[in-house]
Amino acid sequence: MSATPAPRRPALTLSLSVLLFALLTWQVVAEGPLRRADERAGRALTGSRLPEGAAEFLADLGNATVAVPVLVAVAAYTAWHARRSGAFRWWLPAVAALVAMAAVPVLVAPLKAVIDRAGPPGTAGDGGFYPSGHAATAAVAYGAAALLLLPLLRGAYGRRELVIGCCLVNVAVGFGLVRRGYHWPLDVVASWCLAAVLLQAVVLVVSRKAAPVSRSTGRSSARTPGC
Repeated sequence: MSATPAPRRPALTLSLSVLLFALLTWQVVAEGPLRRADERAGRALTGSRLPEGAAEFLADLGNATVAVPVLVAVAAYTAWHARRSGAFRWWLPAVAALVAMAAVPVLVAPLKAVIDRAGPPGTAGDGGFYPSGHAATAAVAYGAAALLLLPLLRGAYGRRELVIGCCLVNVAVGFGLVRRGYHWPLDVVASWCLAAVLLQAVVLVVSRKAAPVSRSTGRSSARTPGC
């Protein structure tokens, strides 16, 4: 039996994320109109009424010491649950999510060094603020955790609330980073683009996992998308 083709929607989202990241990066490097608008918006958000303590808390949700343990805990739980239920390749979704998390510094660090964008006024250091490592860490960690948990939720309402909650957390992290003057808004948006690429890669990998071997034929049954 032939393999089911990969889902088109994740592939389309993957392409759009790459294109948007390329556009934003070009504007930042070339000091185009988007960069100038970005810096005006960043200065305006820095002066918003949200207390600095609350903004610092939101920004800290993007720390690796906070976000990564959340993903590791969810990965361990969902892998245990899948193994207990007898799922075929029960380890694959958790491993794919953790590999995506490990890829964040591999992608972000070289981009920071090459683009070398200066941070908002008052930040330490001369460059290396684009893209935001905290925003990318939060987006991949919480996004991958949500992807792992989605198959465990039966109702559409619970799944929708999980996705909405994940999005709200990441928006809050991005706002906190800008409000505290740690990053420009485009630093955060570019990180979301990178995170979208990594998360879509997780979806594509998991959707290709093989089904259990049939006892009657000894061959794999039709593949079904997972996670």
